[in-house]
Amino acid sequence: MSNINLIIEERPSNIGNFMVGRLLPFREKRMVGPFAFIDHMGPTCLSDYENLDVPPHPHIGLSTLTYLFEGAIMHKDGLGNETEIKPGQVNWMTAGSGIVHSERTPGYLRTSNKMLHGLQIWVALPKALEEMDPEFFHFNENEIPRWTENGIDFKLIAGDVFGHFSPVPVYSPLYFLELRTTKQQTVKIGKDLFGESALYILEGGIESEGHTFEPKQLLVAKDSKLCEFVMQENSIIYIFGGEPFAEERFIYWNFVASTRERIEEAKEQWLQQSFAPVPGETDFVPLPEQSRNIKN
Repeated sequence: MSNINLIIEERPSNIGNFMVGRLLPFREKRMVGPFAFIDHMGPTCLSDYENLDVPPHPHIGLSTLTYLFEGAIMHKDGLGNETEIKPGQVNWMTAGSGIVHSERTPGYLRTSNKMLHGLQIWVALPKALEEMDPEFFHFNENEIPRWTENGIDFKLIAGDVFGHFSPVPVYSPLYFLELRTTKQQTVKIGKDLFGESALYILEGGIESEGHTFEPKQLLVAKDSKLCEFVMQENSIIYIFGGEPFAEERFIYWNFVASTRERIEEAKEQWLQQSFAPVPGETDFVPLPEQSRNIKN
């Protein structure tokens, strides 16, 4: 992937033609195609008294994608779904007009040592579908398309590209790919990508134009068709992108919307607790400004 600028930890500088950030969004790139947020969780070792406990919180205007490398998360939502997420599975929740969910360590792991490692991703919805009814889908590892080409193992976690289609029900043209290799390989796939594209290095590294990039760096391309680079041996990377939206997206806390007014409506909905609750959950997470006031 070439013709990219460079940012490391929000401090702009230039190395070749690259922009490199520490996950999305960062200061000079708020979205890549419809992708609005990517968080790399861990790897974290939790002891027998430490657990993941994210209480019920709301979302609007987006789909969430949870993809684990290690550990397990129990997902519960206001639609009544209760599903354990395991490594290699794809958890896809579309908030639309609004949904509440919680994420916790499953009960059988709460008194033992465990690992937690994975990606959590937000994909903004097209303006016409921002108020669609909430949905939830879960896919096992064997349902996700995979193939090997030129010494590289591909997995299409979401979207469609290269003539392959993921069963994950996305709502705009996009792709989210995993590439693995045990040997050094040259990757030339740019001509088959579309829209905006980015690359995240999980393990190993990549080389391009005499520069080497390492794990936990995000490379954003100005032109997806310029996606050519060398994967080092024993590398795992993720390539994601798609067609950008014509309208700006506003992000506040867990809300994504095409207007600031919709964000304000969602804030009031949450304060009035008018979202459908998660069955069996009673915790309430305040808005960020409420949390600041409480701390002060």
